[in-house]
Amino acid sequence: MTGPHITGDEDRRPQLTRARILEAARQELGRDPDSSLSHIAGAAGVARRTVYGHFAGRSALIEGLVADATEALRRALVAVKVSDPDAVAAMARFVLALWPVGDRYRTLLRLSPQDLGTERVNELLAPARDMATAIITRGQRQGVFQSNVPPGPLSRAVEGHLLALLECVNAGTWRDDGTRSATAALIAVGADGDLAVARVRQQREVSFETGSPAGSHHR
Repeated sequence: MTGPHITGDEDRRPQLTRARILEAARQELGRDPDSSLSHIAGAAGVARRTVYGHFAGRSALIEGLVADATEALRRALVAVKVSDPDAVAAMARFVLALWPVGDRYRTLLRLSPQDLGTERVNELLAPARDMATAIITRGQRQGVFQSNVPPGPLSRAVEGHLLALLECVNAGTWRDDGTRSATAALIAVGADGDLAVARVRQQREVSFETGSPAGSHHR
């Protein structure tokens, strides 16, 4: 005797429910970092027990968001050609590619230390930090970026600058699709202002022509 036939939609239903819960968590935690699982379940249109069927608790749910953010970051970094001989263009592409990821997952920046510790944040951001440092190193060698600060610390300074802008998005005092932030990041590392504007514009045009996700805007 054979069991009931499982259709493709039925087979994917748990995955779709999990994705809906994560999306609700991203939005609700963005509005209120202390949102309860019951509140998130309601926003997702599921029972609280359904959330527990996919996530053992709040920490597991947040780890699910981190996993999604990690994968989104990985995909974005693939679009950045760190070996580009033009360091200014590479940095422009880097910020434009990562801005939508930061914009979408900026919720994670607002969580309390017990929800997302420093070590986990460092692990999440390590690939982007390494790439930024490599680009800045090349730019300093080319003489287009300031060289009075070593690449590593300068990379962290730019990261802090961009995270501050994302926090302004959280607060509703800043709106950007990545264009102005990429220009600001280039100026922060010492690039000429006119050159920064030109390179960001060029990279934006390339992303539109190729259909690249770089600089696309998520809400």
